[in-house]
Amino acid sequence: MSALPAEAAVRWTSADLELLPDNGARYEIVEGELFVSKQPHWHHQKTSGRIFAALDSWAVEAGHGDTSHDPGVIFDDENDVAPDVAWVSSERLLVVLGEDGKLHGAPDLAVEVLSPGSTNVQRDKKAKLKLYSQRGVREYWVADWRAKTIEIYRREVAELKLAATLYAGDELTSPLLPGFKVSVARLFPG
Repeated sequence: MSALPAEAAVRWTSADLELLPDNGARYEIVEGELFVSKQPHWHHQKTSGRIFAALDSWAVEAGHGDTSHDPGVIFDDENDVAPDVAWVSSERLLVVLGEDGKLHGAPDLAVEVLSPGSTNVQRDKKAKLKLYSQRGVREYWVADWRAKTIEIYRREVAELKLAATLYAGDELTSPLLPGFKVSVARLFPG
């Protein structure tokens, strides 16, 4: 008599997301693992809103690409995420924006605002960093509204690497975004 095979781990797909209730929760899949988030904290939303506003104002004025708040990014069936903010160059937008209104490829810039809890931090600073690195995101910002810091990861060859950690007294600029400049302190409430 042979031993029974070990039970395989559940692998979630984009199709599974369509079956989940529309109850205000945020569902994301990274490498087939489902992440469920509750409604974010007020300061999380204020921070992501301010980052969106700064990027969008620059993008509209400079005519460089487009910015979205909570866009759907579907890399494949097992990697379906929604960064808090994304910016896509005009050239890339023509390639990655699907008829369903979701991105089907890497945005140039993805931004995540940390939510409390080790699961959320692990998702944004490990799982999503790895995913965005593998899928070609050129720059990744991780904002922490409690510490008032922004970690900037930039693509070096084929990997996103930590380039800087900015604090409230610093100014945020990027070689990816010519002419973009904002005081880090302005991005955080209180």
